[in-house]
Amino acid sequence: MSLSISERTILINAIRDIPDFPKPGIVFKDITTLLSNKEAYGVLMRHLRERYAPYNLTHVAGIDARGFIFGATLAQMLGVGFVPIRKKGKLPYTTVSEKYSLEYGVDEVEIHIDAFSGVDAPRVLLIDDLIATGGTAYAAANLINKVGAECVEACFVMGLDFLSGQSKLRDLVEVYTVIGVD
Repeated sequence: MSLSISERTILINAIRDIPDFPKPGIVFKDITTLLSNKEAYGVLMRHLRERYAPYNLTHVAGIDARGFIFGATLAQMLGVGFVPIRKKGKLPYTTVSEKYSLEYGVDEVEIHIDAFSGVDAPRVLLIDDLIATGGTAYAAANLINKVGAECVEACFVMGLDFLSGQSKLRDLVEVYTVIGVD
């Protein structure tokens, strides 16, 4: 269930570093190159399918917007539903929201109030491309639980290991990162 050295190398080599974006001193990890690389994207999605097949999930929830790419694909591969967790004001029906702190202010994410209706004891995987400080992911996991589902794990393609996001989120849910970045 773990990546081989060659699979890990394929994934790491498919992610482009962009220095000084969005501001000086930051090295942005660009996953668009992973998405356009059919070998790397295939390695990633097969790994996630293998990992989560035994979890008895009913849904995968993806965080706006890159979490939609991985989440919808994985949900289809697992034969479960997909639920989007979006930024405030983007969902068309009745929602439940959760605020979280940013470096300079507050933001908010939402989920439909009936996202898991019609399912007894929904088991949900939360997924996104990256975990840094963990605020958005923490809010998203709280939302899943607020609307009556169980967030069984939070999964990220990359984790910025030098930041506190993963440890903060582990107070609420198990966390898995495919690739850790020091």
